[in-house]
Amino acid sequence: MKAITVKQPWASLIALGDKKLETRSWATKYRGPIAIHAGKTVDKKAFQYELIRQALSEHGISDWRELPTGAVIATGNLAKVWRVENDSRCIMLYDVITKKFRLWHGGMPDEYNFGDYSDGRFAWQLDDVVSLQQPIPAKGQLSLWKWEQSTE
Repeated sequence: MKAITVKQPWASLIALGDKKLETRSWATKYRGPIAIHAGKTVDKKAFQYELIRQALSEHGISDWRELPTGAVIATGNLAKVWRVENDSRCIMLYDVITKKFRLWHGGMPDEYNFGDYSDGRFAWQLDDVVSLQQPIPAKGQLSLWKWEQSTE
């Protein structure tokens, strides 16, 4: 299965279903099953951001030390990759395969605050995410990488 390493606390936000779009500086043509790997480091400053702390506390996580690291914590489906395009009124997400736009108007949901939606970046749409009951230790890698549970 393909995997992506995501820094904490964003990896847990994905695993818990609060973050459906993972923003990246690069796109991929890959679509399909994907494992969410929590990297070994935690952005402690981001953990202090009110919306992130609030979202995690709703799942019983009150301290950054409670976040799993260096492990696959969820699986899902990489359904789409959107290119972010900003104008003065809204953010547009452009599907590079179907060539269709999705408008994201003002009054942004928390999702907007959980990513970097700068012009020209990419938002990876993660559907059907299932949090694993127990994190599975794994070494992360840059880019997309192949995760084989049986070898861990």
